[in-house]
Amino acid sequence: MFKGHPKGLIVLFFSNMGERFGYYTMMAIFTLFFEAKFGLQIQDVGFIWGAFLFSIYFLPLFGGMLADKIGYGKVVSMGIVLMFAGYAMMAIPGQGMIFIYVSLFVIAAGTGFFKGNLAVIVGNLYESEKYKKMTDSAFNIYYMGINVGAFFAPFAATGIRNWLMAKDGLEYSAKLPGMVHLFLRGELADATELTRLATQQLGDKFTNLTDFCNQYVASLSQGYNAGFAIASVSIVLSLVIFLAFKKYYKHADYLQKDKIKTAEDPKELTPQQFRHRIFALLMVFAVVIFFWMAFHQNGYLLTVFAKNYTVDTVGPFTFIFFNLSSFLSLIAVIIGIIWVVGRNFQKIYKMIGAALIVVGGAVLYWRYSTYAETNHISPELFQSFNPIFVVFLTPLIVAFFVRLNRKGKEPATPKKIGFGMMLLGAGWMLMVIVALIRGLESPASLTQVGGVSSLLVSPYWLISIYFASTVAELFISPMGLAYVAKVAPPKIRGTMQGGWLAATAIGNLLSGVMGTPYAKLELWQSYGILVVTSVIAGGIMFLMLKKLEKFTSS
Repeated sequence: MFKGHPKGLIVLFFSNMGERFGYYTMMAIFTLFFEAKFGLQIQDVGFIWGAFLFSIYFLPLFGGMLADKIGYGKVVSMGIVLMFAGYAMMAIPGQGMIFIYVSLFVIAAGTGFFKGNLAVIVGNLYESEKYKKMTDSAFNIYYMGINVGAFFAPFAATGIRNWLMAKDGLEYSAKLPGMVHLFLRGELADATELTRLATQQLGDKFTNLTDFCNQYVASLSQGYNAGFAIASVSIVLSLVIFLAFKKYYKHADYLQKDKIKTAEDPKELTPQQFRHRIFALLMVFAVVIFFWMAFHQNGYLLTVFAKNYTVDTVGPFTFIFFNLSSFLSLIAVIIGIIWVVGRNFQKIYKMIGAALIVVGGAVLYWRYSTYAETNHISPELFQSFNPIFVVFLTPLIVAFFVRLNRKGKEPATPKKIGFGMMLLGAGWMLMVIVALIRGLESPASLTQVGGVSSLLVSPYWLISIYFASTVAELFISPMGLAYVAKVAPPKIRGTMQGGWLAATAIGNLLSGVMGTPYAKLELWQSYGILVVTSVIAGGIMFLMLKKLEKFTSS
């Protein structure tokens, strides 16, 4: 995968992977934490979600400006330290809302220093003619680092929460957080189901509902605090990797104004070229706002759908995808088959592949044989599908575009983004369909019963939209990063990477705003909004295609 690429990419890959593991551990439990800890309604969590993600992706604009003046590596290191502090603060149990807000801001500030500037260093590695044609491929590989970390994050968050709750004699139930807070506020009309669930949890130790509800809130909240603690540990690992192997990317950690001019340095742009490139970047930024608005429902509306509208027990086959050991065994078997069957793999890879098939298959069979007829799944775990799809689909999509490139038929980045938006709209259309054909209740009608619908659907609906949105993501996000690296005027690369992230921030803010129509409209209507915005944004990109290609080729 890294063959032919500079060694610095490996260091930045793993530095990014450690930071993203921490980030996605938090994302997996973000919405559920605020519901469990404070009993917030969906639309209220949406404002917090949108504001936080806005900060996460808007502050890199200022981080990029700072790095353009003092250096990218310095600012990245500062960001990692800030992120560690923020996650460590979130890990402290029993804190109030103001403390949580401050913690989130510290995390956002740290991410603002880290995120865009690490991407700038990656881009600088590929500035020479030797590596320039590998820029798109490099950013796809770099993007895989994000998703390897993101895959394990939900399992880590869920595992530590379940372990700590088990020590208290409790277990997670999607029905309980909402019902518990309704009861504590005196708003639960009928406590029969709550009493049944409380007795089921505690057995003979059950005394009264008030004690149970307080105990459950405390135990569940502390389980999520432990998830934030795991995130802080991964941030430390990211810093160690980034500093310990600095020599491999040090040559790319430079300021354009300080660089000694060589024959390979980019030529100065004319004022017209400068304006054209800025215009092209701003048009791309405007379109991807609507991508992130729809895509970043993974930790919000899709997590709510997983909790409130998706079955929480599955058969042994489906449970393979929600148990880490069996899922990893299945992945090992798939990788083994690819290495054994693939024509371009050396003999050593084929031997390792055969071993993976045998060992992975044996472990998978053993784990499968231990599963019950019905097995409990947690809503957080659905967020592991997007990153694992990225890991497996990235090589396929990279190979597809490499093949087109060799034939001189690879589409320009703006066209890829346009296709990605259409694919995203198609994915959300799946959610419109399931809401209509199953007649799923409106979110407003579920408020007084704790939020969980009486009609629950197969988890494969959510898995399907995660697949569709992942393909769209691979047409947009890594390509967009590479586009900024190639098109941005050299002297303001950090600022333009920050601009890409600022566009992402606006999209994320809008993703939280979706909580308002979600709470008032029918379920299919809320999802329909995301279909329409995605398709319109993709159409705009196709309409502007010729002008963008003209501006960026000059």
